[in-house]
Amino acid sequence: MEEVDIGKRFVNGGEDELEEIINLYGERLLRYATAILCDYHEAENIVQEVFLSAYQNRNIFDGNNLSAWLYKITYNRCLNQLKKRKILYFLDIRSEVVLPEKDKGLSDEMLRALQKLKPMERALLYGRIIDGQSYEELSRLTGSSPAALRKQYQRAKDKIVKYLNVEYGRKESNYGQI
Repeated sequence: MEEVDIGKRFVNGGEDELEEIINLYGERLLRYATAILCDYHEAENIVQEVFLSAYQNRNIFDGNNLSAWLYKITYNRCLNQLKKRKILYFLDIRSEVVLPEKDKGLSDEMLRALQKLKPMERALLYGRIIDGQSYEELSRLTGSSPAALRKQYQRAKDKIVKYLNVEYGRKESNYGQI
């Protein structure tokens, strides 16, 4: 199914189209939200809110680039959740990262390292590495230029590598390919 087609159908559609986008994007958005929030259970709630919000506001959606629209809603909801926690920067590492047993996505080491980054940096790394989004796609989501995102991406990668090397006593070459 082509994304433009489902986007156009979603605008005027009902619960069947909602179910279709949940099946198409649910898992990806859940992993994205988990990477930003570093909490699987909070991410589940956020993604549910995203789909509900998207469905309720589908009349303002133009039908183009459904993926970008859903990711932008997810990103904004995650930031709102972080503000509710009153933690914009994770200066302290929580002793336990909450993930379901079945999740094979990100290792505990990587989630702890991600907690050292700002939410925007986490979203950028996740978008580039896990979702394979281009800088142009990420630019539409964030409002930053592709060139600025390239620089931010490199800095975020460098922070992760440095943290992992210091925390886990590994040589830089082990994480240099992040």
